[in-house]
Amino acid sequence: MPQFRGLLITKQDGQQSVSVQTLQRADLPEGEVTVRVAWSTLNYKDALAITGRSPVVRKFPMVPGIDFAGTVESSTDAAFAPGDQVVLNGWGVGETHWGGLAEVARVPASFLIPLQAPFTPRQAMGIGTAGYTAALCVLALERHGVRPDQGPVLVTGAAGGVGSVAVALLARAGYEVAAVTGRVQESDFLTRLGAMHIIDRAELAQPGRPLEKERWAGAVDVAGGQVLANVCAAMRYRGVVAACGLAAGMQLPATVAPFILRGVTLAGIDSVMAPKAERLQAWQRLAADLDTAVLEQLMREITLEETIAVAPELLAGQVRGRLVVRVAADAA
Repeated sequence: MPQFRGLLITKQDGQQSVSVQTLQRADLPEGEVTVRVAWSTLNYKDALAITGRSPVVRKFPMVPGIDFAGTVESSTDAAFAPGDQVVLNGWGVGETHWGGLAEVARVPASFLIPLQAPFTPRQAMGIGTAGYTAALCVLALERHGVRPDQGPVLVTGAAGGVGSVAVALLARAGYEVAAVTGRVQESDFLTRLGAMHIIDRAELAQPGRPLEKERWAGAVDVAGGQVLANVCAAMRYRGVVAACGLAAGMQLPATVAPFILRGVTLAGIDSVMAPKAERLQAWQRLAADLDTAVLEQLMREITLEETIAVAPELLAGQVRGRLVVRVAADAA
């Protein structure tokens, strides 16, 4: 198959355009492993790239897609052989290296990990970078000593990709989960995932006091900005916040009070360049604790062509759970 279909972002005279095109294998970037992509995802960063609302793409032309799952076609690295099923999350694909929203990808072997049983490639993309990031956050809370018996754990952006998986994982582990959302209509959905309390995002959106009433033993925050500042201010003594996003802003209008008076820990979570050992640990946790029936509730399937229209919806906060992209027409 010398040609293949893919979503291509181009830029000329300062104007960006994006469309599904027929691409040539000769144009693929360098890498030891060539993968036949079956499924990909549409993440927040992908939506920024496709719409051009943020300078995510560093090189043009670019195939976006920070995730993919598929089957190895060829490999010059001993770690992978033709027929192996693999997953990729992050590593700058879709930004500086052609990504997963195309039928074929070529990447360095170090970017890949084996698909973890019992997940299918479709289910792995139902999890994707969002779910894998959620697992990194849960592991960080546990590594810093947050236990279910210490009190409730807060999850912001709970109806989104990271938040929904975090709610499900924390509930499965026995935590009392409080879910923050700006979409009260998603309350039943979040309750089904295991949330015991639903909190309107508006409660955290306005400037608050440097220290609020102690409420949370732990938190997973995807918002940043004023939301994160208010979360930190309401942490219990020696509480831990795993921060992994900036949906509400890059700034952090907080004080040092929670950190020096209550011993609060703010743990930064980076999923893009995380070492392979941590990636495998996160995926193994997902394989052990994420119910595939729950996972199906989180997934909405779209086509490669539909990603262009859906990207603005994702940025507007109108998407629940995970967007899974059927890249190969025959993908199972």
